[in-house]
Amino acid sequence: MEGLPCVAPAAYISRSKTVALDLTKKFMNPSLPSSTLRPKNRHFRSSTASIHVLSSQRFRSYCSCSSPLVILSAAAAAASDSQFELSPPPIDHDFLDAAAATGVITSDDGVIETFDNDEEALRAAEDGAVLVDLSHWGRIRVSGEDRIQFLHNQSTANFECLREGQGCDTALVTPTARAIDIAHAWIMKNAIILLVSPVTCKSIKEMLEKYIFFNDNVEIEDISSVTSLFVLVGPKSDKVMEALDASDLVGQPYGTHQHFRVNGMPITVGVGNVISDTGYAMLMSTDAAEFVWKTVVSLDVLPMGSNAWERLRIYQGKPEPGKELTSEYNILEAGLWNSISLNKGCYKGQETISRLITYDGVKQNLWGLMLSVPAEPGSSIVVNGKKVGKLTSYAVGRNKSEHFGLGYIKRGAVSKGDTVIIGDNSVGTLVDVPYLARQSMPLKSQSQ
Repeated sequence: MEGLPCVAPAAYISRSKTVALDLTKKFMNPSLPSSTLRPKNRHFRSSTASIHVLSSQRFRSYCSCSSPLVILSAAAAAASDSQFELSPPPIDHDFLDAAAATGVITSDDGVIETFDNDEEALRAAEDGAVLVDLSHWGRIRVSGEDRIQFLHNQSTANFECLREGQGCDTALVTPTARAIDIAHAWIMKNAIILLVSPVTCKSIKEMLEKYIFFNDNVEIEDISSVTSLFVLVGPKSDKVMEALDASDLVGQPYGTHQHFRVNGMPITVGVGNVISDTGYAMLMSTDAAEFVWKTVVSLDVLPMGSNAWERLRIYQGKPEPGKELTSEYNILEAGLWNSISLNKGCYKGQETISRLITYDGVKQNLWGLMLSVPAEPGSSIVVNGKKVGKLTSYAVGRNKSEHFGLGYIKRGAVSKGDTVIIGDNSVGTLVDVPYLARQSMPLKSQSQ
């Protein structure tokens, strides 16, 4: 497989020397039985495996460390090698095999569902830090000389104004601006990496390939099976980065990313964690995953499984393909303003988006809902006996006596604090949710 170029931009390197940092208390080698690397089908599917569950305390003992590992700074990574090879060499350990051996519950598709600590992990996401394995998510690599112009034309963000080491959110839409997915993009030296939902990765790759014309110098590659993706969530995430000697990223703009090496293996760390502008995302070769996971969790960071992550997504109000992002709703109804540029030229869905803005054509909005009792997604939302919307996602609240949901409601029918009826007997109160509250309509005079 072609290597991923990862030369760190000088603007994001504060150290003037190439220096190796000995993080004896941070990155450590595991002492686990070896297992054979097996490619996993990473596409998400909720299922329950009959595996004994460890307590979070026992999992922490699995994450203990014993011998030092060296991580190079971004400058050292760039100087030592201009390309990162994401095709891993033969190795003795596999992250999911090692995790499953400890008793955590994994799905048939290799997704870690729970560490038997969901409530504790959700609290830590509010007042501490948690680490989530999102390796079942899609990673698409777009390369070739025309990659910037290609993605500029195929999605909603302005890629032409971005430079190496920067990043952004961009929406993939249909020609009528129906939402397919929101991708997080990293601009690298010779490629752009798109982080996308597990349920859309295959279709997005095929859709992008369909729009490559004869003279376009563009290559699309799914690198999900040869990479791992972790996200760090919570207010103490910055302290974790400082403890890892990656403090150069703290305070940088959303999407800023730098490249490092762990035991000679590549890892890219970026600002933002898919559901928040804060926190961090970590992309690495699969052979580095086990080392990185152990290291981060050893810094008083709780592991979080996919079950708790889904609840956190709903609490945050992040739209999800197949739920809030479907052919029923356009990108403006989903509230994804931060991913849209109003300054660039033609792109797929642009005409519809412009018309919706010009003629104030948004008919419904996505809301957070505090519920009195559980409710099924798909249930009608009713005000004064009239159906005004539909519930799209539901999650039990943090103390299990609360209930929370997301739903689309007809514009003008309600406002914040109003109550609605959901399904047969659930009363919902409209509330703001953090992800949507951060979205704002871009000004045409702004550089998007």
